[in-house]
Amino acid sequence: MFKKVLIANRGEIAVRVIRACRELGVRTVAVYSEADRRALHVRQADEAYAIGPAPARESYLHVERILDAARRSGAEAVHPGYGFLAENAGFARACEAAGFVFIGPPPAAIAAMGDKKEARRLMQAAGVPVIPGTGGDALTDADLLAGAERIGYPLFVKAAAGGGGKGMRLVAGPEDLGRSLGAARREADKAFGDDTVYLEKALTGARHVEIQVLADGQGNTIHLGERECSIQRRHQKLVEECPSPAVDDALRQRMGRVAVQAARAVGYTNAGTVEFLLVPGSRGRNDFYFLEMNTRIQVEHPITEVVTGVDLVHEQLRIAAGEALRHRQEDIEMRGWAIECRITAEDPANDFLPASGRVIRLFQPGGPGIRLDSGIQAGLEVSLYYDPLLAKLVAWGHTRTEAIGRMAGALAEYRIVGLPTSIPFHRWVMAGAAFASGQYDTSFLEAAEPLLEEEVGGQGEAGHLARLAAIVATVLSHERQWRAQPARRPCDEAEEGGTWRRPEGQGWRLAGRWEAMGR
Repeated sequence: MFKKVLIANRGEIAVRVIRACRELGVRTVAVYSEADRRALHVRQADEAYAIGPAPARESYLHVERILDAARRSGAEAVHPGYGFLAENAGFARACEAAGFVFIGPPPAAIAAMGDKKEARRLMQAAGVPVIPGTGGDALTDADLLAGAERIGYPLFVKAAAGGGGKGMRLVAGPEDLGRSLGAARREADKAFGDDTVYLEKALTGARHVEIQVLADGQGNTIHLGERECSIQRRHQKLVEECPSPAVDDALRQRMGRVAVQAARAVGYTNAGTVEFLLVPGSRGRNDFYFLEMNTRIQVEHPITEVVTGVDLVHEQLRIAAGEALRHRQEDIEMRGWAIECRITAEDPANDFLPASGRVIRLFQPGGPGIRLDSGIQAGLEVSLYYDPLLAKLVAWGHTRTEAIGRMAGALAEYRIVGLPTSIPFHRWVMAGAAFASGQYDTSFLEAAEPLLEEEVGGQGEAGHLARLAAIVATVLSHERQWRAQPARRPCDEAEEGGTWRRPEGQGWRLAGRWEAMGR
């Protein structure tokens, strides 16, 4: 096992990896931008290195600054988390060229599955069912217009180098295709530096179901069942559950076999997820279709962990260190039900507008079956520079009904004071008959939007003013306390853009002196 790992990320996933490393006796190195100098992951790590200004392109996306921090710290390996450089084949190659182990799949597998057109071609060659669409390289608009007539409407325009909904447009008919192609190309070029797009048939009434896979360097590949990810907004997942209400044992085994087949087709190792669109009601061979492969740990990995008992981050570290899988396919058993709510700094009463501000008060839920992966603490400034994800709330139960009840109770306890969050939205989902029934698809939020606006956003001017007054009073109270007692810092040097490290045992090492300070 490694002695020291650098985490090239921030927020809750950095904290998650730090905890996993600590459990395995591995020391950790955090990196941080100027905006994150007092962030939780910085305080939790054994060492921390400043890597630049707040904008991600000057810090968390700056490959050389991250590698420089790895060199200075003496780290042996780099864990990319998710987002930022996690699915960047160039970064994986740069890590290896610099002598660091990249805790993820081989660069070739990242590159192959990162190009959506190439991934479709590889999956077709491997016998994996894919959604009808266009193929080939550098297709012109004329080629795509001809392809659209063959595929039929509705269809999606998708960025070949993309993911996460970037460069994606739903096209209802031929009159919208030209405009959608132009918009998708511009967005893809801005997000990925590549304006190549392709077309894919839009499957109405489909569910988004993904399969978790693990593969080692000795040729062993297994799957850990499925996750249901159909509750989305603008192709961003909001609520996930494991297992899926739409998948029985026979379908699970069939989808699992295909996911393993897909991973092996690209020489995949480490943790990854194969995503499918499931067409409900069909009992034919092709009732599910390959969508994409995420060549990293997923945001929603905790629900698989609590249902299977397999720590996926531990497995990532062990596989990257050269160990064989500790689990065989027959060892994997799904016990109970788990639900995850992504808690974001977004205002569901205002079209999910991203929010910023200071976390003034924080009341976190607990109890049997509750897990909270969080990247925030009281006093933290939440900026608009990064993804709005603050935390992931997970509830486990022996049954789906029990898991929903526990999640509803946890959400009732959860309070983040100081800025709008998605918590009211999640309370609304858990209380609704549509979610309780399990009979939903990717159009869930679209169909429920009027009800959501009424329940979450339409609480009247009086209620809105009362909430504002409460927030202002809390802010003023907090500011008085803040000024009276300056916040303690892990390291003055880190505040100024330097580094700090905590040796074995107690205390912080600060510029050659010691200052007693708890975690």
